[in-house]
Amino acid sequence: MKVFRGLPNAASRAPCALAIGNFDGVHRGHQALLARLREVASKMGLESAVMTFEPHPREFFAARAGDPSKAPTRIASLRDKLQSLTKAGVDRVIVEHFNEHFASLSPQEFVEKILVQGLHVKWLIVGEDFCYGSKRAGNVATLIEAGKQYGFHVESQPTVTSSGARISSSAVRKALAQGDFAEAEVLLGHPYAMSGHVIHGKKLGRTIGFPTLNLRVAHKHPALSGIYIVQVHGLADEALPGVASIGIRPTVDDSGRVLLETYLFDYNEQCYGRLIRVEFLKKLRDEEKYIDLPTLTEAIERDAVQARAYFKQIADSATSATDRI
Repeated sequence: MKVFRGLPNAASRAPCALAIGNFDGVHRGHQALLARLREVASKMGLESAVMTFEPHPREFFAARAGDPSKAPTRIASLRDKLQSLTKAGVDRVIVEHFNEHFASLSPQEFVEKILVQGLHVKWLIVGEDFCYGSKRAGNVATLIEAGKQYGFHVESQPTVTSSGARISSSAVRKALAQGDFAEAEVLLGHPYAMSGHVIHGKKLGRTIGFPTLNLRVAHKHPALSGIYIVQVHGLADEALPGVASIGIRPTVDDSGRVLLETYLFDYNEQCYGRLIRVEFLKKLRDEEKYIDLPTLTEAIERDAVQARAYFKQIADSATSATDRI
């Protein structure tokens, strides 16, 4: 899959079938839209392309209004989004920088400069509630009319539901915020996880007996915050059990930087630079600020005891089920 930061150069602007959206989480609704995109692109002999945005438009407008609380939490990093789009079979992705210039484009300018001149779109699919252009003045109806004028077909993807409820990034965010990972898996089509390269930290965990694998979280408002039972993929043939904290670490750091720290049970290998995937299984508690390191250490010990008991219960249940066969 080819990835472009902004519009491709002239040599790379082959005619395409295009899907436009934020695709945060690439949930089952997105997957249905992408399947339709691949189907049509194949029939028309076109490359399948996706245009997505960084930052999320609502994040941009929240920052511009001086109210970051209005920005949506992020389900997936750009890395994980691109990985999901690769799995979906997309040929190329355009990551458009959503800034003041892009936000100020009129619907007409968006169609002419982005879709027609910039991407040579021949077929386009969007969600049924899609809006575009300055002040969200354009919608699916105006896009269909523009397509007739400029020679591309427009299709809107109807809402995909699960048990009668709409599958959306908002629904995924709600499930994650509530620690409902079973519901999140239903909406996403797979267990929820975050990936990244292991980075060096302050090594504080080692001094208190809990060495951690640290992943940088690019966004200030991830969809998760707190302490979780997890399993980590990418370091062994099987997933390794552990407990993880995602947040700003208020007891030991006042920078406000978000970090994902994972303590793996009975594991002490050097793995800096390794790409791992942390799968979330159960929320234990919210992040807290403690008065000192001994108090923090006691809390981590309690978390580890709960997590070990969780995995033991899973193992005992599996053994009991095998014995009954």
